[in-house]
Amino acid sequence: MSMNLFRLSGDMCHVVSLLLLIWKLKTSKNCLGISARMQELYLIVFVCRYMDLFLYFISLYNTIMKILFLVITSFSIYLIRFKPPISQTYNRKIDKFSYEKYLLGPVLALTLLTTKSYKFFDITWTYSIWLESVAILPQLTMLYQQREVENITSHYVATMGLYRAFYLINWVYRYFFETPSFVCVVCWVAGFIQTALYVDFFYYFAKSKWYGKKLVLPFTGDV
Repeated sequence: MSMNLFRLSGDMCHVVSLLLLIWKLKTSKNCLGISARMQELYLIVFVCRYMDLFLYFISLYNTIMKILFLVITSFSIYLIRFKPPISQTYNRKIDKFSYEKYLLGPVLALTLLTTKSYKFFDITWTYSIWLESVAILPQLTMLYQQREVENITSHYVATMGLYRAFYLINWVYRYFFETPSFVCVVCWVAGFIQTALYVDFFYYFAKSKWYGKKLVLPFTGDV
């Protein structure tokens, strides 16, 4: 994948979001408002996408970023699930979005219908793209049930949304300015879905910042 300002901005937003997450967990000693189930989905995404990590070398930057995403995501799951006192504040009753039931199987079926070939790495890569498009659902579901969102948590989720929004712009840029044009329908559709899922959150996030108030999301009922 070629580098441009939009892709770099997306990567940096992703790194910042992960660092914000770890900073929140380590400094507050709690994981209130953080979905371990979303982190687990992202770990599945990264494992599937980076299975060729030690087989093909693209660039030092690419390798470092892949390892960084895998390590930080794994570490965050460890902190939330197993590391006291942080793990003792984990609310399993709210973080209950059943991705095993609603996402893993359907995404696999979609992958088999849309993968460009049935080679192992093509299947796992396509699966990771589709799965990432909906990986935010456990986090959003949790926040909308909780309603009040801590400042650091809101910034963490917002930077996660910006990360994929920049990647979407990156793909548009590459389509118009690269030769040959970058074409990846799976990337485009999945990126649009992922960005669209953040729209409602971004509306309330921007509104809270504009009025200088704490982010309070509307209650959407039990999920």
